[in-house]
Amino acid sequence: MNKKEIAELAITELEKLYPDIECSLKYKKPYELMFATRLAAQCTDARVNVVTKTLFEKYPDLESFANADIEELEEVVKPCGLYHMKAKSLKEMSRQLLDNFGGEVPDNMDDLLTLSGIGRKTANLVLGDVFGKPAVVTDTHCIRITGRLGLTENKEPAKVEKDLVKILPPEVSNHFCHQTVQFGRDVCCARNPKCEKCTLNYFCRYYAENKKQKT
Repeated sequence: MNKKEIAELAITELEKLYPDIECSLKYKKPYELMFATRLAAQCTDARVNVVTKTLFEKYPDLESFANADIEELEEVVKPCGLYHMKAKSLKEMSRQLLDNFGGEVPDNMDDLLTLSGIGRKTANLVLGDVFGKPAVVTDTHCIRITGRLGLTENKEPAKVEKDLVKILPPEVSNHFCHQTVQFGRDVCCARNPKCEKCTLNYFCRYYAENKKQKT
């Protein structure tokens, strides 16, 4: 099978498992998703959701973030770790959105990447979830699973993104990436993946190689 054929099988199987999957980060406004994703760096989504519940109540709009006392903002986001840098990014992003984009989240990659602390992963998530555009969010689960399946030989997020853009249908790419996140948590774990119970094992390169080594 070539990579596109493997991708088609993966899409089919993951759709059976997670047809209604959504981003696990909680948000109501477009910029809230961007802020939550920034906080999620080296932190679990579950913890971020606890923190943002308080955060978005204390700072209900971009103006309140932009004018926030940095030490108070740091204290709120502290449970997410790296709080000096993350608080600084939220404050700077708010000011940039207000001054450069009329308080609206931009709907294109180039503008999103001008915002403080925003890389391609977050930008793709916003483009896919907020604006419904084709997007490939290469988080650690997506990189691990697509590598094990043989869809990419790379480990760097930007290179994996380029590889997947070539083989994933644009209309399902963002949904597929959300599915790989949950699948990575449930089945295809970094350590001790549940290969014998995996419904993707019949076309998985990682499973085939391990099975060969045991025989």
